[in-house]
Amino acid sequence: MPHILIVEDETIIRSALRRLLERNQYQVSEAGSVQEAQERFTIPTFDLIVSDLRLPGAPGTELIKLGQGTPVLIMTSYASLRSAVDSMKMGAVDYIAKPFDHDEMLQAVARILRDRQSTPASGEPVAGKVANGAAKPGTDNSNGEIGIIGSCPPMQDLYGKIRKVAPTDSNVLIQGESGTGKELVARALHNLSKRAKAPMISVNCAAIPESLIESELFGHEKGAFTGASAGRAGLVEAADGGTLFLDEIGELPLEAQARLLRVLQEGEIRRVGSVQSQKVDVRLIAATHRDLKSLAKVGQFREDLYYRLHVIALKLPALRERGADVNEIANAFLARQSARINRTDLKFAPDAEQAIRHYSWPGNVRELENAVERAVILSESPEISAELLGIDIELSDLEDDEFIGLAPQQGNSAANNSHEPTEDLSLEDYFQHFVLEHQDHMTETELARKLGVSRKCLWERRQRLGIPRRKTGVASES
Repeated sequence: MPHILIVEDETIIRSALRRLLERNQYQVSEAGSVQEAQERFTIPTFDLIVSDLRLPGAPGTELIKLGQGTPVLIMTSYASLRSAVDSMKMGAVDYIAKPFDHDEMLQAVARILRDRQSTPASGEPVAGKVANGAAKPGTDNSNGEIGIIGSCPPMQDLYGKIRKVAPTDSNVLIQGESGTGKELVARALHNLSKRAKAPMISVNCAAIPESLIESELFGHEKGAFTGASAGRAGLVEAADGGTLFLDEIGELPLEAQARLLRVLQEGEIRRVGSVQSQKVDVRLIAATHRDLKSLAKVGQFREDLYYRLHVIALKLPALRERGADVNEIANAFLARQSARINRTDLKFAPDAEQAIRHYSWPGNVRELENAVERAVILSESPEISAELLGIDIELSDLEDDEFIGLAPQQGNSAANNSHEPTEDLSLEDYFQHFVLEHQDHMTETELARKLGVSRKCLWERRQRLGIPRRKTGVASES
């Protein structure tokens, strides 16, 4: 069992991290400062050190030297991200920004421990969400190294593309709605690439003020602008040899786009205020929820940069398009949130499971996670109801659940006798035409009855044919 040392002066964070790692079969010791760690432990005997960057007394980077080769994972706030990058130059194996996602932490820990060994240990927890208990004995863990929950056809297709694309150095553009998990895909591409041991620098282009973004990305020389009292390397330079992930790249100003294009075309950067260029070896992964091609047509995004980024395009499906994956993901979130408050009795009530499955989730996985977290905190009984989840859906639409997974009854016996739920209506064009024509004035149950299928079959065919369920003023069933 790997032995991990946590060095963190905030007791709440240290205790939460210890519980998280212990639940995932790691042996954990903890200290509040570098000095305490030195006094209590023989630091080089640990398999991994997870340390805050800013500690009372000596900084967390001191543990790099004291560990004598033990990998050090640095934790830092976004505000001190540049210092974390500097710590990697001093020998830290990676950094993780606070507040960190539990899955992100588990993925980083598993990857570092795996890389430390010449061959992966068969009993070691796998990366990401699978390591957090989402996978169960007997399930297919073929996407375990990718670290994303879900087995619907669109996701299986995505996993295959990730495995093909990751070993290359091609630029990748990840497209998908906000909250679908684009950074998880970027992390999987990096972890499965030949650059996995080098840093992956993540930058949210929408979170950096426009006046600072060029300096943050490309660095600056002393005196380049007011307040530039010393030269500093940019995040592109910090990613040299590794991967640069630019999230929300559609928010990047045009001038910064021109500089980024030079990085992609020439493999070199020029710091703000400098007349000299320097070579960098960076693989670029970009993500956006916007239509860059349309933005390029109206001059809001450089067309030449768009085509440079669009070498490989990966499309992340929205949560509403992933079928039964939504319930699997919800149960994984429920298990994680329950463990955080030491409860083992919580489960979703039947109405909650139905609502989770049929709600459109405009905020995608992020919205689902927040809903489950809120429900777990507020729950006073073992069963979590749909109302507690705060899902905005007409539950009366879901009351005829005898239709889910069953053949239709009352007047549809002929259709039932001649077809199985997964075989009826083989004329896909007729199905699509009927649904598009009638969904504005019929409920889902009425549509299913008219078509002679179960509601589950109707939903699955919608997804396969790409027919979204429209939000209309149709009266709810009663």
